[in-house]
Amino acid sequence: MLTTQRKALILDILRRDGQVVAKRVAEDFSLSEDTIRRDLREMAAEGLLKRVHGGAMPLAPDLPDFTARRSVSSQIKARLGVAAVAMIRPGQMIFLDGGTTTAEIARHLPRDMPLTVATHSPTIAAELEHHPTAEVILTGGRLYKHSMVATGAAAMAAISQLRPDLFFLGVTAAHPVHGLSTGDFEEAAIKRHIARCAAETHVLLTEEKFDLVSPCPVLGISEVAGLIVPMEMTAEQLKPYRDLNGAVVAA
Repeated sequence: MLTTQRKALILDILRRDGQVVAKRVAEDFSLSEDTIRRDLREMAAEGLLKRVHGGAMPLAPDLPDFTARRSVSSQIKARLGVAAVAMIRPGQMIFLDGGTTTAEIARHLPRDMPLTVATHSPTIAAELEHHPTAEVILTGGRLYKHSMVATGAAAMAAISQLRPDLFFLGVTAAHPVHGLSTGDFEEAAIKRHIARCAAETHVLLTEEKFDLVSPCPVLGISEVAGLIVPMEMTAEQLKPYRDLNGAVVAA
């Protein structure tokens, strides 16, 4: 088997199983573990996977700071925001996670729609400064500056007093095996807590977040009410996610 063929098969295993165990792959390919470990080292150097003891894991996405992410204008994010807004009904309470994609929801809310918007992100709250019919609840806590959201015990206690109809979740990575994840332990805990308080949780995902794993798990793919994804994604890309959650909205 050629090296390129082995590496392609290793990537297929990584996408399917969420991990590569060098010993198991060596047995399946009838090769030595040293050969597979060398392949994994080379693939890690090429930026294709992350080496761990005994094998490999998917790459964790880079975490540019909030200002850098906000400066990137994206028509795709705007489309995801519009699709999320279509799920909202007048009079509901929605909870908006922090992030540049969920900010598009705030920007596209109809000006005549009466509703309550709760958030733990001051930047999201600021988006609604001039919305005439939106009641805004901003929860406090320790500010996690990377994502511009409140975390910690104070945020947890305030969120516990709310029962949102819809929670629009933002994450940094999605994987069919490892689920939805983010880069900070405290932020992940807050996201899980909001989801427990909300009647439904929907996650907005841009294409670059798929098939990756961040260090801190949030929820499984099947644990959210639905996924809002770019229409450019292929049926093959989405199949592992649709198998876990049939409520996939392409926008």
